[in-house]
Amino acid sequence: MEIAGVAAVVTGGGSGLGAATARALAKKGARVTVLDISPDGAKSVAAEIGGLALGCDVTQETAAEALDEAAKAHGPARVLVNCAGIAPSGRTVGKEGPLALANYAKVISVNLIGTFNMLRLAAARMAKLDLLGEERGVIINTASIAAYEGQIGQVAYASSKGGVVGMTLPAARDLSSLAIRVNSIAPGIFMTPMLMTVAEEYRKSLGAQVPFPSRLGDPKEYASLAIHIIENSMLNGETIRLDGALRMGPR
Repeated sequence: MEIAGVAAVVTGGGSGLGAATARALAKKGARVTVLDISPDGAKSVAAEIGGLALGCDVTQETAAEALDEAAKAHGPARVLVNCAGIAPSGRTVGKEGPLALANYAKVISVNLIGTFNMLRLAAARMAKLDLLGEERGVIINTASIAAYEGQIGQVAYASSKGGVVGMTLPAARDLSSLAIRVNSIAPGIFMTPMLMTVAEEYRKSLGAQVPFPSRLGDPKEYASLAIHIIENSMLNGETIRLDGALRMGPR
């Protein structure tokens, strides 16, 4: 799909991977709407790229209103990139007993149900559009290598991202008759706002675990892959690891 002039929506676009993707899309000429649970972050990125900022809770039915508001400003979105997510830790059974069910459910709600919610709502709107070349739209979800090698304390997070991986192919098949592609990116260890809060020594240690290049991923590299997926029409139903050949150990 040719990106220039296309309307695009990025969830979790106020920081990290989402912000980098919003910037990359805008640089390619897309009309970008930045959705985020944090209005301030969304406004900052949108102001930088000349886009639209909207507060949005991806877990709610009201997310449809955000998509409709974006369409009023930029036209119906042909691109959706789902970057909204949370990553709290907690063992199945810890010092205080079993992991609180509410904590587990919240991670599943944001990372998995939120991703599917935005996917279904955006796809329903894309389905009504005319073909642009041979397709109507492209949806990119964010999984994680934790879906494959979840570490100690990542039971909820790994479950949620495993679900994202699992939905990718059937969603792509569901939407194939509508000419809408669905892919996912499974990042390794990337420099995100969460990692910026830890000591530099610890960040270097994490980066050294990556076989090559032995460093943390740059959000721009995630954004670059997202751009390629949008532009390459044969990429469909795929989850692509972006991890420098990292295979995480239990800790």
